[in-house]
Amino acid sequence: MRAARARETAATRITPIGPAEPAVSKLRRLGEVAAQSASELLQGALDLLLPPSCGACGTSTPAGEPLCARCDLRLERIAADACTLCQAAPRSDGAERCAGCDRRGRGDPSARPADSPLAACLAAVRFEGDAADWMHRFKYPRPGLRALDPVPAAVVGAMLREAAARVPASTPDWIAPVPLHPRRLRERGFNPACVLARRLAREHGVRCHPAALRRIRDTPSQTGLDRSRRRENVRGAFEARVRVPARIWLVDDVVTTGSTLAEAALALRAAGAHSVIGLCAARSLLDVPAPHR
Repeated sequence: MRAARARETAATRITPIGPAEPAVSKLRRLGEVAAQSASELLQGALDLLLPPSCGACGTSTPAGEPLCARCDLRLERIAADACTLCQAAPRSDGAERCAGCDRRGRGDPSARPADSPLAACLAAVRFEGDAADWMHRFKYPRPGLRALDPVPAAVVGAMLREAAARVPASTPDWIAPVPLHPRRLRERGFNPACVLARRLAREHGVRCHPAALRRIRDTPSQTGLDRSRRRENVRGAFEARVRVPARIWLVDDVVTTGSTLAEAALALRAAGAHSVIGLCAARSLLDVPAPHR
């Protein structure tokens, strides 16, 4: 009787599991956890030895904040009630989007169709002034030891975190960066979108999948192109490398028209995603007046 009861008790403690996790995946996951823990310990030690200070003016700041309140105000914000797709106009009453993004194009080349592959496209900061300066320092590090300065990445990462706080939905299953073409990656040495995506994934406790997409066409620069030419320039430029889960946050550093994010979102939707939200650290809205403070 006792033996039977013991077997029954032991059985209730067994939790059914799926197929065994491959050893390589398990080791990689353990390595990521160990690296993150070491990074957090190092950051804590640095905070004790070198109290946090503003990366712009040097005054003291709360832990985890790269800029003081005064310097943070120098970053021009996008209106919180802006359309969640174009962010160039206020939302319609009771809707997440503006009237222009809610209607289909009706022959207007500037209109965005309601069936955009992006559920939303969000930034919190305008790509101008101090924000543009920080972005340039992040994407084009200075030579020598000055390239080790962590402040630009911290500032731009905080800008992206603020954009993520505007998402009108639940936490994603994956976070994926917009990939560079292999040639551009070799030239640059790193993918800024990937750096930001990894940071955001750590903050939200979500998996970052840098290899979810690949860029199969080496597209020319979008600089100087109008909206329609930007769309054509990136058409068919991406493909998914794996099946993806339902909810994805797609990360890029800067967005102008959203053409690149939309094309990458199409590839993710074709691979199984139901909702793709584009997030960027800064957004170019040069034709939209800044909100009054």
